Amino acid sequence: MGAEAVDYSLFVDRDASGHDQMNLVVEGISGDTAIAEIERGLAALPGVVRARLNFTNHRLSVAWGDGASADAVMARLSELGYRAHPFAAPAADEEAQRAKWLLRCLGVAGFAAMNVMLLSVSVWAGNVSDITPETRDLFHWISALIALPAAAYAGQPFFRSALAGLKAGALNMDVPISLGVLLALGMSVVETALSQEHAYFDSALMLLFFLLAGRYLDHAARQRTRSVAANVAALRGEFAHRLDGEGHPVQVPVQALKPGDLILVPPGARVGADGIVLEGRSDVGEALVTGESLPRAVAAGDAVHAGSLNGTGALTLRVTAGGDQTLVDDVQRLLDGAMSARSGYVRLADRVARAYAPVVHVTALASALFWLAMGASLHDAVMIAVAVLIITCPCALALAVPAVQVVATGALFRAGILLRSADMIERLAVVDTVAFDKTGTLTLPEPVLRLPADANRSLLPLAARLALSSHHPLAAVLAREARGAPLAGAMEETGSGVRAVIDGREARLGSLAFCGLSAPADLPASASLIAFRFGEEGFVAGIDQALRSDAAETVSALARAGLSLLILSGDRADAVSGVATALGIADARSGLKPADKIGALAGLKEQGRRVLMVGDGLNDAPALAAAHASLSPVEAAALTKAQADAEFLGTRLSPVRDALFCARSAMARIRENLGLALAYNLIAVPLAVGGYVTPLVAALAMSGSSILVTLNALRAGVPKADAGPREVRP
Repeated sequence: MGAEAVDYSLFVDRDASGHDQMNLVVEGISGDTAIAEIERGLAALPGVVRARLNFTNHRLSVAWGDGASADAVMARLSELGYRAHPFAAPAADEEAQRAKWLLRCLGVAGFAAMNVMLLSVSVWAGNVSDITPETRDLFHWISALIALPAAAYAGQPFFRSALAGLKAGALNMDVPISLGVLLALGMSVVETALSQEHAYFDSALMLLFFLLAGRYLDHAARQRTRSVAANVAALRGEFAHRLDGEGHPVQVPVQALKPGDLILVPPGARVGADGIVLEGRSDVGEALVTGESLPRAVAAGDAVHAGSLNGTGALTLRVTAGGDQTLVDDVQRLLDGAMSARSGYVRLADRVARAYAPVVHVTALASALFWLAMGASLHDAVMIAVAVLIITCPCALALAVPAVQVVATGALFRAGILLRSADMIERLAVVDTVAFDKTGTLTLPEPVLRLPADANRSLLPLAARLALSSHHPLAAVLAREARGAPLAGAMEETGSGVRAVIDGREARLGSLAFCGLSAPADLPASASLIAFRFGEEGFVAGIDQALRSDAAETVSALARAGLSLLILSGDRADAVSGVATALGIADARSGLKPADKIGALAGLKEQGRRVLMVGDGLNDAPALAAAHASLSPVEAAALTKAQADAEFLGTRLSPVRDALFCARSAMARIRENLGLALAYNLIAVPLAVGGYVTPLVAALAMSGSSILVTLNALRAGVPKADAGPREVRP
């Protein structure tokens, strides 16, 4: 094709000052000298107002006014000896920044808590020995100097959330946490100023540290999912070869393609837009788009979709849908809708917290008013109220779910399952129906070679060596059997096959017509056929999907556990029915588009079903997001895995069974933990209200309840396969 022109103006946008700007990725940066050279070199270009290079990610931001252009900037970089590529800079990732902020808060709280605790231990020991009041007060004031600024910074996630809740007229979980921390700190300062024996700076900081740890882990899990889900463009590539008026290819971003444009799709490239083939013949892989497991032969007049992988021949397409109107974008819109509908799910701990927070506030206020009415001093009444807030602070409640999640996550990891969603366990525990995709889920991602019983297997090594010279996906499966080098002189005929002459005899590999052979009767109807002929001898092989080794065993175990099973696939009817028959799944639906799968799940939901969707293709992503719970193999598309609650490793299907069993076991532990937290409060709160508990004892009791909850969480894990999933109430 020769050198391609790139229209760099398509990558230019406007900054806040009204200047044109462009973001680039620069190659060959090796140190500070390169940074200075590039920034100064571009700054010297007339019209350039800003040139900033980030050494960490090699990204360059350039802005200019009149007198400069994108082409001039690229030319200047080339003169400086650097190669740059346009980069579509993403919007500022607020979620990533929040994760870093939470981590900083956690670090500050932990560091301060350790230092204050050292001082507190000295005071506790001194109170029962010979510490002087002056020394004790000094330690308390030093603790205050450490704790107050640390709590002011580390407590911001809770303080801001509590303030926002109050402004909205709601009492969320962060309101009692914030009140408990602020009152504990405030009363500690008062107690220190009055030269009292006890202060509670350590209690406030330890509470912040434990709660921040849980909040950071929860947020990090969610942030990872969001960051992957945004990368739809990668499925169709960033650039396309658009043909100009003279038929010359010009490299443009796929977002710039419009209906009516002509584009050239080279062999091995992804299609950048939906279109109709005008010229060329090829085999197009559409597994990521439609779920079809084997490539489809296309020629002039056939439609292809963005995201499809072109095979052996170059294609010229007329764009029918470009920009954000392609099938890939339709999938993204379906996905966004499914995610929005799913976000209405409220986790168990949140539901409990809605009722818990008002009770805590009322109890603390009533305690203070009661003791004031009984003639207690304002100091004593407030101290009792603080003790009530601390002892009822939802630390055990906040740990009830995360503690089990940590243990269950480790158990699932050892079983080959990686969690991606913070509430996956709660969703999965109440599943009563499992819907499988076929290709890459019930079957292995890679197809296998099948030979008829009467095939001459001695020809297989020769056929495999000839397959090494073919670009066809079916030939690639056969080529895995090769034990030597490609055959010399092999020539490929696009759309037909490859041939070579060996010792005066012609060898052919390709379609049945190309080889002059007919289909054998003993190959599966779902298999795609490839023929080989060497002189008068030959054979026809089938390329088919192989079931995962334990698929039948896993499906049987799920059925015995009382789960309803079905297949939702975009693949051909004959391919789906064969797998369904082999596994004993009665409900098997084929040829489904992404919207059809969502419709099927919606129908099941209307029947009161809670569905686990297991899939791997791009066409499964909206269904994974719409399902009550979801799993995907680790080989799945990045966008698809991002919508799943978890992904599983390896070639076996048993992780699906293990995930269900473990989730139900973990959910039982969660409910037990919530019960323990409730029982703790029923015992501790009356003691605190009665004035029998100091804030220090309240903090110790609160820590004790958290330890008890954590110990119970250690019982979560993956039960034995023959135990079956336990019944868990929704």
